[in-house]
Amino acid sequence: MMRSRGWLAVGALVATVLVSTVGRLRLSAAEDTLPAALSDQDFWTLSQDLSEPNGHFRSDNLLSNELYYPAVIPDLVARVRPGGVYLGVGPEQNFNYMVAIRPKMAFITDIRRGNLHAQLMYKALFELSADRAEFVSRLFTKPRPKGLTTQSTASDLMNAYWNVTTSAESVYQQNLRDIDTLLTSGAHHLPLDAEDLEGIEYVYHQFYWFGPSINYNSSSASGFGRGSMADYASLMVARDDTAERSFLATEDGFRYLKALEAHNLVVPVVGDFGGPKALRAVGAYVRGHGAIVSAFYLSNVEQYLNQQGSWNNFCASVASMPLDETSTFIRSGQGGFGYRGGGLRNSLGSMTEETRGCAP
Repeated sequence: MMRSRGWLAVGALVATVLVSTVGRLRLSAAEDTLPAALSDQDFWTLSQDLSEPNGHFRSDNLLSNELYYPAVIPDLVARVRPGGVYLGVGPEQNFNYMVAIRPKMAFITDIRRGNLHAQLMYKALFELSADRAEFVSRLFTKPRPKGLTTQSTASDLMNAYWNVTTSAESVYQQNLRDIDTLLTSGAHHLPLDAEDLEGIEYVYHQFYWFGPSINYNSSSASGFGRGSMADYASLMVARDDTAERSFLATEDGFRYLKALEAHNLVVPVVGDFGGPKALRAVGAYVRGHGAIVSAFYLSNVEQYLNQQGSWNNFCASVASMPLDETSTFIRSGQGGFGYRGGGLRNSLGSMTEETRGCAP
């Protein structure tokens, strides 16, 4: 009897702990008031209100050049809780990290309005496509090869499309009309002006012209003194020791991004990381909804902030954001916060620790 009562006492304690833990998890999940979806008007107003004037960068940056991104993803998943807010910069590499950690909402901030155009192109292609194979078909304006299914790997997709002849320009023009229609008068009614539509056309044409072999330098004649860059296909099939890690690796990851885009929850913002407004405004929005910035992908932007003498402004902006002990920087290059050079290999850092000395 004593043993039974002992086990009953332990069981009661375990039950109490479980109830307490579940209660905390539910409270944590209910604390934020992030929207389940944004109306088209709210999406566009938020994007434009958070933004700064269009800035300049030395390249179009239509595609990342970070082939080693899968190396940090297992550690990133272990550090970051799903359901927060993701911040990032640049084009498609954000999707790889978003699929891994599953945020509720994302803000992609870039100094160039051209990146907003790239994000809107992707938004439309995700929504127009029923699955990954159709997405790749539309992205590169290539007919869908036979045999691709929802079980196909990213390698299957890229290998299948690599040698497929690009469709006629008339197909490209129809695809472009489909993109514009979805954004402005179909599923969405975004008030895009002629300049924004021309920007989307410019981005989409590069993918039509270069296909899966497009790389960081494809749309630039100069190449900015850089050597050969990873092409789209190589980035999509990149893997760690266990699996492919791109956003095209699984149908489940694709469906997650498709739903996020359809609900207007990937918000493109124009802004300088060292500027006075955009990052602080994004942080204020997240704080106003009781949420946490769970991850912030920086690429190697810190390199340029140091060169321009605006790194302290950036640090202060991040310090003003709602963070917790799991909030994580994702960066390219070597070294800690305040990147000062090195190869483009990805690493992680604590946002709270690395901004502790920066006054908001």
